[in-house]
Amino acid sequence: MTPAIRVVERAQVAHRVLAYVHDPSAPAYGPEAAAALGLEPRQVFKTLIVTLEGAAARGAALATALVPVMQQLDLKAAADALGAKRIALAEAALAERTTGYVVGGISPLGQRKALRTVLDASALGWGEVFVSAGRRGLELALSPADLLRLTGGTTAPIAR
Repeated sequence: MTPAIRVVERAQVAHRVLAYVHDPSAPAYGPEAAAALGLEPRQVFKTLIVTLEGAAARGAALATALVPVMQQLDLKAAADALGAKRIALAEAALAERTTGYVVGGISPLGQRKALRTVLDASALGWGEVFVSAGRRGLELALSPADLLRLTGGTTAPIAR
């Protein structure tokens, strides 16, 4: 059981845990998960940890951004959504140390240090979205509303 799964179980929200055998030679974790589980890639969201600078960031801070696995994070749109002057992807070691998860298994839920979260607005078009359950080879399915409630997140069009 991962911290992410504990969060949804304690909150008693409807969810599913899906497992697949992670291939260490896969070029990207998110698309691998979607393909291995036969999921619509637009419904599977990757968790990106970003560094924020300026404005609401109060110097330098971290946040979580979630975008569909086949898309990229629009840095300017995400910065606007987070009230920052600019953002950049956090270094892997910093992301792992802050969240308590390894890259490819970082979940927006159950992070060691709860981070501000912004979810791409496309998630609201789905009854269920998929995010990492906190380990490579493990996905968590839940409603976008529950994901937002559990993370205290907001939505914005941050994918391109």
